[in-house]
Amino acid sequence: MPGCDRVNGRNLTGIRIGLLTSVFAGFSWHTASAQTLSSSLQAQGLASSGLVMATLGGVALASAGALAWWGLMQKRKLTDRETEHRLHVGQLEAELDRVEALIEAGEDVIVQWFGDGPPKVSGRLSLIDTAPSDVKAFLSFGSWLTPQSATELERAIANLRSKGEVFALSIATRENIFVEAIGRTIGTRAFMRIRNLAGERLQHAELRERYGRLVRDVDVVRALLHTMPQPAWMRGRDGKLTWVNRAYMDAVDAETEADVLTEGKELLDSRNRDIVTAEQLKTELYTGRQPVIFSGKRRVADIVDVSSDMGSAGIAIDVSALEEAETALRRALEFHTRTLDQLATAVAIFGSDKRLRFYNQAFSDLFGLSAAFLEQGPEDGAVLDQLRAHRKLPEQADYKSWKRDILASYQAVEARELWWHMPDGKTLRVVANPHPQGGVTYIYENVTEQIELESRFNTLTRVQGETLDHLSEAVAVFGSDGRLRLSNPAFQKLWGVTRQDLESEPHIRDLAAILKFDPLEEDAWNGIARHVTGLADSRERNRARIENQDGRVVDFAIVPLPDGASMLTFTNVTATVQVQRALKERNDALEEADRLKNTFIQHISYELRSPLTNIIGFAELLNDDRIGELNDKQGEYIDHIMSSGAALLALINDILDLATIDAGIMELNLAEINVRTTLEAAIEGIRDRLQEENIVLKANLPEEGLCFIADEKRVRQVLFNLLSNAIAHSESGGEIELDCVLDDHTVRFMVRDHGCGIPQDILNTVFDRFVSGNGSDGRRGAGLGLSIVKSFVELHGGQVDIESVEGEGSTIACQFPLRPDLLAQAAE
Repeated sequence: MPGCDRVNGRNLTGIRIGLLTSVFAGFSWHTASAQTLSSSLQAQGLASSGLVMATLGGVALASAGALAWWGLMQKRKLTDRETEHRLHVGQLEAELDRVEALIEAGEDVIVQWFGDGPPKVSGRLSLIDTAPSDVKAFLSFGSWLTPQSATELERAIANLRSKGEVFALSIATRENIFVEAIGRTIGTRAFMRIRNLAGERLQHAELRERYGRLVRDVDVVRALLHTMPQPAWMRGRDGKLTWVNRAYMDAVDAETEADVLTEGKELLDSRNRDIVTAEQLKTELYTGRQPVIFSGKRRVADIVDVSSDMGSAGIAIDVSALEEAETALRRALEFHTRTLDQLATAVAIFGSDKRLRFYNQAFSDLFGLSAAFLEQGPEDGAVLDQLRAHRKLPEQADYKSWKRDILASYQAVEARELWWHMPDGKTLRVVANPHPQGGVTYIYENVTEQIELESRFNTLTRVQGETLDHLSEAVAVFGSDGRLRLSNPAFQKLWGVTRQDLESEPHIRDLAAILKFDPLEEDAWNGIARHVTGLADSRERNRARIENQDGRVVDFAIVPLPDGASMLTFTNVTATVQVQRALKERNDALEEADRLKNTFIQHISYELRSPLTNIIGFAELLNDDRIGELNDKQGEYIDHIMSSGAALLALINDILDLATIDAGIMELNLAEINVRTTLEAAIEGIRDRLQEENIVLKANLPEEGLCFIADEKRVRQVLFNLLSNAIAHSESGGEIELDCVLDDHTVRFMVRDHGCGIPQDILNTVFDRFVSGNGSDGRRGAGLGLSIVKSFVELHGGQVDIESVEGEGSTIACQFPLRPDLLAQAAE
């Protein structure tokens, strides 16, 4: 190389200089020798000899002349050769400059090593992409090359310099730009050329780098798959296995990979493989859960199989335990969900992202939020905003601060209890329970009723305390252990004890000694004690009476309380018992007098009816023309006798009917009767009176064929009495209305008059016996007609109602059942 020639020229110049130095050194040596010899001769005492000195001087002069001539000749030769070499060195330097200019103009950077000295760098460093411009930094390859490329290049340089191994590398910079490094040797010298890659060489370098990376990745992945406990496999284009991991070998009970590939041992059966293949025809990725056999045991695995043009690869993940856990968790979640949905307490669960994950029906009902809104999984803040918009939150002066405080529950460690007083009067107890893994569970308990009940209970307790203290009855409450828990002042007053006597809460058996009972009272108190402290199967109320020797009478009641306690109430009924006994004696006397009265009336009625019948019979006989004619006056008297006798007979018959009913021996002759016929018969009985009183009867008769079960005679008697009563209370020229209404179960007769009406103060007594009001003519009846009506209607199982307005008239309605026999059977 030109650079090497330049070095050789410089070395020749050095050699010339060395030769000249040697010539001058030889001349100096001869002179020194002569001086030394002279000194030696003087030391030996021979210096006086002139001959010797002359001889030595001639020799020295001859030698010096010869040496001078030889030196001149050598100098001329050296000058010629120096001129020749200087010319050659100039040529070499020019050539070197041209070479260095070419290197500088090129795109390569050359690094040269001379022995153990520092390397020389030629070329422009800026031409190498991402390389540093400083030579020292450039030679520090690890600063701008990737660690792998720097290590590889330094190893190649070391081998080049020590062993002479040439190299050609494609190395990558830290910016992932590829450059080429070529190392060569010339003799003992080593040099390296670095240049950028472009075109196909760059593509080749990139592909080689990519290939190397892929190979490394595949090796790492295979090594990783071999350590995995899940079976993994690869297949070729023909679908046959090309690689399996150790877990696959264990699953199919194979010792080596070759055994699996040679024998074609499959983890999936043919049907499941067909499912995978069919799915991969649609998409390249198959994921599904299939049953597999792992080492002879049936398991459930998630199969992931990916296909490509070169084949496919898959993995089987044993999820048997996971599936069992998921099944158990799903069942537990379903159970908890059903349980929470059945709760009356509202529950809402928010996740770590503050979005709604679960809510029960009570939550939706409590706040009236739509299912569409809740199913979107809104954030906690959005739910609060929605509730505020619907006025379902407590009114807040600073809503933002209040909301921020609520959402602080997500950062809380302990559960928080909040009280919300709603605008609609409700009170909610809100428990915000943070989850350790994030999120909050809110429990909304409507305690409005509880607070109201607590307030009512406290009020009731105070009221009961005040009530007990002011009761006239003596009250004492004994616990389940039989000890006195509570007593009122009336109890202390009744038994003559003080509050201090009862402060120790004595046992019920010890209380007898404190109360100082007499023998009769003590026996009764022992019975009370057995009832309070006994262990009966069923605790029932008990009432009894205590009578002592001095005549005091005390009624007591034992009331079992729900908590196992017993309440005793004592009432001093001495005066009441005395009055009761007196009243009972008087009542017995009255009942006896009433019985005697009824017996007397019945006896008199029977005794009167016989002669009255004779009077009416003889009056009719006298009125018969066959006996003899009577004058007008006599005929008029006979008519009065007959009418008065008939009225008296009807009255006696009514009294006898009432007496029969009171005695309980009245029997109805039940049969099917025609409603229209019965009404017509009753109207016919009062037609003469209607004409006499000039009263119009408007009867709304039902159709023919309508029937019901009753005693026809008594029904006609009821209708006759109702019409007679209406005539008696109607003015001349008035009007009476008769209606009949028949439905599926009853028949209803209504008689309405437009007379003077009945005063309200006696309206409730018009059906009593011997109670009558003034008629339109001012006369009073016997007061038995409406009583007979009520008795016969009720005897049929019906009822009577009356409505009256003074000055407008009265309406009496009698309602008969269609089948009184059915009522009698039901009563039995």
